[in-house]
Amino acid sequence: MKKNLVSIFLTILLATTLCMAKGGNKDPKSTPKAADKTTIDAWISDEKCGANVSPECSKKCQEQGAKLVVVNTKDKSVIPVANQDSIEQLVGQHVTVTGTIKDGTLTVTSVKPIKKG
Repeated sequence: MKKNLVSIFLTILLATTLCMAKGGNKDPKSTPKAADKTTIDAWISDEKCGANVSPECSKKCQEQGAKLVVVNTKDKSVIPVANQDSIEQLVGQHVTVTGTIKDGTLTVTSVKPIKKG
């Protein structure tokens, strides 16, 4: 009977060791997580004008092929936008934009104009 219990114990110990070696017990901190959503109070500008938001100039630059950007009103940081089509109708406008930032580029999931006063 003791021999059978020792064999079962060793089998369980071996199986556990193999599972851990294959990554069955990964540290959750080492697992890459999805980018967190962020919401920014911002202006829609273009890469040439940057933080100097000018609706007329940004529209001209956009027509000439300049990429659109989001300018954070808090710190005036200029953030490139991956999905340009999500903001192209709002050039020069004050908006609330929500999305994820990865490698310094914003992927917009929603954008809403901020109504004036």
